[in-house]
Amino acid sequence: MITTSTNTYKETSFASTAQSPHSNKCRQIRTRLHRLVSRLSLDTGWAQRHIANCPRCQQRLVAVGKVELALSLVKSQRHHLDLLMRANAQAVGVLKHSLREAPKAEKLKQALPEPTLSEQLSKYKHSAANVAACLGILFLMKIGIFCSMNSFQTRGQEVLKQYYTKHVGQDLVDEIFKT
Repeated sequence: MITTSTNTYKETSFASTAQSPHSNKCRQIRTRLHRLVSRLSLDTGWAQRHIANCPRCQQRLVAVGKVELALSLVKSQRHHLDLLMRANAQAVGVLKHSLREAPKAEKLKQALPEPTLSEQLSKYKHSAANVAACLGILFLMKIGIFCSMNSFQTRGQEVLKQYYTKHVGQDLVDEIFKT
């Protein structure tokens, strides 16, 4: 923001060089600011002292602050759906009479913005994320249960083999568990 404002200051300074005793000093300060804007800020001592004593720079700094404030407010406001229609109507109103009366101009005056598919579906993104999370949890549970069931089955067979080996004998256990 400062770089564009210093460019504006450069353009306006040539028109009013002879009007104020501070003009030459202002031009030097603006040139310094333009060169050093990437390395220094307006918080340096020499810039603060100059701004405190120069009414032109004070006015310009206040104007830059107003512009930044206005831009921040514009960003935070929601626009009405008829903004495109109103802007088109204003633009068509500036055209020649023959162009204002054209059918395409009337279509422009009545145009409303069409939200993209992603904008239309954005209100469902939280619900879709919740459903996906639930499905993921169910999938992991199902995988975990099947793995647990497989290990439970093999351990159960081993326990049964041990039981029958103790109580019946190894030759009957071999016959039972081989088939």
